[in-house]
Amino acid sequence: MPEKYWLGHFIGLRVSARRSALLGLLILWLILGMIGGWVLKLPLMQAVFGGLLAALLHYASEFWHNLGHAAAARQTGNPMVGVLYWGFLATSLYPKDEGELPRNVHLIRAIGGPIASLLLTMVMGAATLALHAVGGVVWYLVVFLFLDNLLVFTLGAILPLGFTDGSTILYWLRQR
Repeated sequence: MPEKYWLGHFIGLRVSARRSALLGLLILWLILGMIGGWVLKLPLMQAVFGGLLAALLHYASEFWHNLGHAAAARQTGNPMVGVLYWGFLATSLYPKDEGELPRNVHLIRAIGGPIASLLLTMVMGAATLALHAVGGVVWYLVVFLFLDNLLVFTLGAILPLGFTDGSTILYWLRQR
């Protein structure tokens, strides 16, 4: 069984996933489905399919985040080449032979993802307010997207945890 799976090209980026991303998807689906059933009291099929849809939307939000990195990287003249999903997250891939780059290139590329996620967070926040009257699974999915993008892909991304954009930003801000 291969360690990495090719998922295709999308907007000029090679998209692939490690086996751990499939495991992450299954775990997230299980957790979100259980929350739907036990906490939100959704009927079984709505909880199961709502959990799956929420898990897939999480990975779509991760891709959106990486598109933010890709847009920022393109502006610097040092573009991304791909996205590699692993676990519950993904990594932006750059050419192995791109050489040494100026500090500002790294900073601009690193901040692109959190900015894209912040924009999506604002859209989902407005959708949460607008769709409150609709209720049900649709509203819960929009609330999930709002919270996921706010807490994971915007605020979480800028925390310096060693593998986040915040770590990259902090590292390059310290370089003179």
